[in-house]
Amino acid sequence: MSKSPNYLDNRICLNVLANSVENAKECYAAAEGNILLGVLSKDYETDQAAIEDMKNYQEAINNALSVGLGAGDPNQSKMVSRISGELQPQHVNQVFTGVGASRALLNQEQTIVNGLISPTNRVGYVTISTGPLSSQMPKAEVPIEIAIAMLKDMGGSSVKFFPMKGLDHKEEYIAVAKACAKHKFILEPTGGIDLENFEEILQIAIDAGVEKVIPHVYSSIIDQETGDTKPEDIKELYRMMKKVLS
Repeated sequence: MSKSPNYLDNRICLNVLANSVENAKECYAAAEGNILLGVLSKDYETDQAAIEDMKNYQEAINNALSVGLGAGDPNQSKMVSRISGELQPQHVNQVFTGVGASRALLNQEQTIVNGLISPTNRVGYVTISTGPLSSQMPKAEVPIEIAIAMLKDMGGSSVKFFPMKGLDHKEEYIAVAKACAKHKFILEPTGGIDLENFEEILQIAIDAGVEKVIPHVYSSIIDQETGDTKPEDIKELYRMMKKVLS
């Protein structure tokens, strides 16, 4: 199984949550495989339970597995690294300080490992103190280009910009997108993205020249009764992905 995600036109790969193996299969089909299905480490009591269950997802969706923290919880950082080393998924979600450990345990370069950085309300600056201990300290705010360089030093593949709150931090997001384009780094916009703002958020990244974009769309497309991500919404997002790239 490939350790690299499938991107529509080699540019965009959607990232959503899967509520079950069956839900993952439905979403995978809806996006014609140009998708990553997130399963949260936080939902499992032990590493072994997570590994055994996530293997079922890998087999069903050709390894398009995204190992998640769980709402960016820094306390899940080490568990994510451990289970990702065993699973060898296509995508790993990490806090900024957990990137190096994940890459070392993966022991290969193909899997995408993102590093979580957050908005600061200052254009061109991001918060990198997103780890278990550092997130409890005063915020460490650095220029986005330095954050990208540090992520590259640690073996990171991409910036996960979270929480964006949709377009609340639009000017900051534009600056992050331009920096990712300049330094040939993958961009993962996350937080508050829905069917209304998805196209604009994607268009900003593509217009900035970002080579690869992995937008995360979570709660806004989840059926509140079943907990499933809605395949019909995936189809609509996929239509917008095609439109932006046309």
